[in-house]
Amino acid sequence: MMNDALPRSTNRTLEFQNGSALGISNRWQGGQYCTILTAAGIVGCGIYDLVTPAEFNQAIAIAKGTPANPLVEPEDLYDAKIVGITPQAGALGITLGMTGKEAVELMLQANQEPSE
Repeated sequence: MMNDALPRSTNRTLEFQNGSALGISNRWQGGQYCTILTAAGIVGCGIYDLVTPAEFNQAIAIAKGTPANPLVEPEDLYDAKIVGITPQAGALGITLGMTGKEAVELMLQANQEPSE
């Protein structure tokens, strides 16, 4: 019998030192992805492409899980290492190897700074 259950999508507010962000988790049969959405950009899992967001001047930083240890919930991104960034994320100070939580804090901090 076919499973007609809908995929699961959850979101919640996550609190950080520099402010709040939206944590999102989406799961379906055989797959999942998670995201932390800030006003300045996204820290997400490896499902995200970097080429297209870079063309649109978006700050994106991605971390990568493994089949044995996938990134499923947004909190899984906290300790995950950043493995890819757009130039716009780099302009915020985000670097490869930092944790997802450090990247989120920089995005939240950038959103607080007055524009010139």
